[in-house]
Amino acid sequence: ARRQGDSMNTQNAMGHNAAAEQVRAVIESLDRDGSTPVVSRNPKAADFRRVSITTKEAKAIRKWVIDENATHTIEIGLAFGFSALHICEGLLLNANPDPKHLTLDPAQTLPSGFANCGLDILERAGVKPMVEFHGEKSQLALPRFLKEGRQFDLAFVDGNHRFDAVFLDLYYLGHLVRKGGMIILDDYDFPGIKRAASFFLKNLEWKIEETASDDKHHWAVLRTSEDEDTRDFRYFVEF
Repeated sequence: ARRQGDSMNTQNAMGHNAAAEQVRAVIESLDRDGSTPVVSRNPKAADFRRVSITTKEAKAIRKWVIDENATHTIEIGLAFGFSALHICEGLLLNANPDPKHLTLDPAQTLPSGFANCGLDILERAGVKPMVEFHGEKSQLALPRFLKEGRQFDLAFVDGNHRFDAVFLDLYYLGHLVRKGGMIILDDYDFPGIKRAASFFLKNLEWKIEETASDDKHHWAVLRTSEDEDTRDFRYFVEF
């Protein structure tokens, strides 16, 4: 029975590696060409280099997916799918059974937004079956996921960059990501984003695992607390 189980695990790993190679080929194509076949009435949304995270940041996210041995991940902001491709590649390289990635983006399906370009790219990479897409705002979807009892190992946040939206994203992700799990924040140099994160760092004992930057982006890797929240109802630390 053990030999049969080992054989099945080996076959799964081989299948995941082959799938990861397909994802890698699409990533390299996007990285090389720097453009995608998107038709949009929004010129900014049609600019891959302007909208997508950089290769350095994408590789950092993939590394954390692998280091955390993640199986289930969640992302706010699909856009062209560049970050999702790296997350999916990491999930496949982990070779865990039934890897899943959930992504949210209300602008993905809009003709004035990304016109399904990110979803088309995920399909080209062969990972669309492992991706669950929701075309709605995170402040509506995340509470529903919490009610459904969902849980994730790692989250990447690159959606609405205003303080209140990021605060809500972090609040709900703090419940949706497993205790001691990972939340990666893009554009950490934006005042509203850094300020929102500060509350959780100072009041809920989250920790910064890493901050990094390149010529276009600055990101932070946060680890949620492993302990239950036992704060008194009067507890508050200025942030």
